[in-house]
Amino acid sequence: MSESQELQVQQKREVEKKTEGTAPGRVFVPVTDIFETPEALTVALEMPGVDRNSLEARVEDDVVTIEGRIDFAKYEGMQPVYTEYIVGHYARSFEISNKIDQSKISAQMKDGVVTIVLPKAEQAKPRRIDVS
Repeated sequence: MSESQELQVQQKREVEKKTEGTAPGRVFVPVTDIFETPEALTVALEMPGVDRNSLEARVEDDVVTIEGRIDFAKYEGMQPVYTEYIVGHYARSFEISNKIDQSKISAQMKDGVVTIVLPKAEQAKPRRIDVS
């Protein structure tokens, strides 16, 4: 990294709510990277503090939704001295096309990172065309 490049802390963004919520706590957009290979799209979402049992991933009406809930009981009685990290729930949705094989979507969580694999449908994969 050159001397002119400086690392910047990305600020957490709150989810823009279209409806009113009944659960307490703020909901944030997880930092996300999307990678494409000839076989699939891979979505990596950072959800620090979310337990695997508090994670929900679903696909409905061509929309993949990932929600992670924080257990605020872990933070009870703590008085922060200094914070750069705001504790809250996470939510993110992605509209997917018919080029994704919805029946083969998979998800895993490791070390606070949720990885969603969106396999491409056979007709969307690159293929070689024989020329006669």
